Amino acid sequence: MNPKSANYSMPPEWAEHERTLISWPVRESMVFPEQYEEVSQGYLELIRAIAEFEPVSVLVNPEDVSRVRALFTEDNIEILPLEHSDAWLRDNGPTFVLNQARQRAGINWGFNAWGEKYAPFDLDNQVAGKLLSRFGIPQFDAPIIMEGGSFHVDGEGTLITTEECLLNKNRNPHLSREEIEQVLKDYLNVEKIIWLKRGLDGDETDGHVDNVACFAGPGKVLIQVCDDPQDANYQITRDNLAVLEASTDAKGRAIEVIPVQQPPAVSYETARLTLSYLNFYFVNGGIILPFFGGTALETDRLAQEVLQKTFPDLKIRTVNGMAVIREGGNVHCTTQQMPAGK
Repeated sequence: MNPKSANYSMPPEWAEHERTLISWPVRESMVFPEQYEEVSQGYLELIRAIAEFEPVSVLVNPEDVSRVRALFTEDNIEILPLEHSDAWLRDNGPTFVLNQARQRAGINWGFNAWGEKYAPFDLDNQVAGKLLSRFGIPQFDAPIIMEGGSFHVDGEGTLITTEECLLNKNRNPHLSREEIEQVLKDYLNVEKIIWLKRGLDGDETDGHVDNVACFAGPGKVLIQVCDDPQDANYQITRDNLAVLEASTDAKGRAIEVIPVQQPPAVSYETARLTLSYLNFYFVNGGIILPFFGGTALETDRLAQEVLQKTFPDLKIRTVNGMAVIREGGNVHCTTQQMPAGK
């Protein structure tokens, strides 16, 4: 049995949440462990921002529980002791699905640390199952390596992803494109998959779509764009725009494309940072949007302007997007929504 055969499907991220799940960073697994305190401050700011809108459950390694719990006084922030090595819960956590009675279930994807880039990852591969058990939520084990940041759904049968990530041989080398599509259809209950080409330049996740594009609603897609022909993202975004402009969704609608100008390129220790406004996160009644400051002041303003126009009824809550980006991700990568249900 899979979620589709049991009449479950994945709701869009903007559907009502019961809570947000997020993992606390682990110094030992960080790319730059000497920046642990700065990264922790970034998580502190982010968790408090989300808690302005909805409850937050923070996964913390047991030995750190007392110290982390002392950082928070908010009533709707709970600390969950749970062993993990890495803090990107979007990718190693469960994906939640609902049936027509709004009963929840969770998908436990296989996780191999973005193509075995980091080891060990055995604890992180167990996070989804442990969380679902903790909340008493039925579990579907998917026969595939998959990260939550590699796809978005519109809630009406359409999924968007990238060829660069899902067809990468470091994930599921034994599966064809058609076989991967079938797993997505069976486990997320989607009918149409839009395959963008590549992710942003410098993205070590091999092109996660949550840095590139996301649904703004059924038939509407936000996409980060680049207007500088000398920038590697210029051709990447042009190729992805061409795919979207030629696509229809599961309902046969042409895609309305909403461009968001990328921030200026920033590097750290010669590596380009994957700065993306599209790595924002929907919360109940709002959006948590990373801002980058410095040379990005104008594009920060433009991104907020586009999002506020696109979502006039939502509050745009900005956070420091530079706090955790050197570790490889941002707001959306750290979070996982648990939809309201029973």
